[in-house]
Amino acid sequence: MNDLEYLNLAEDLLRRLEQQCDQFNEGSDADIDNQRVGGMVTLVFPDRSQIVVNLQKPLQEVWLATRHGGYHYKYAAGQWADTKGGPDFWSRLSQDASSHAVMELTFSA
Repeated sequence: MNDLEYLNLAEDLLRRLEQQCDQFNEGSDADIDNQRVGGMVTLVFPDRSQIVVNLQKPLQEVWLATRHGGYHYKYAAGQWADTKGGPDFWSRLSQDASSHAVMELTFSA
């Protein structure tokens, strides 16, 4: 994958993340404050815990940091796959965001 392809896919991921947070806020009591600065989105939950998603352009990866750990994702076979074989990006985000929000949140590609 070239750099332009990576950037298009990664930017699409960040846009989808922001849009879904907005949808959760409009349709539930989730109250997720999402802030974007460049290639990084920070989600702040009512208990002030945070999830950070940032682009690692030189590695062509997306990194996810939650109170449960840090995860690295590379785009492969049509999805953002965990570099260590764990759940894909959207599954991990859903699981950890649900824990932070203390309610079920399902993010999807």
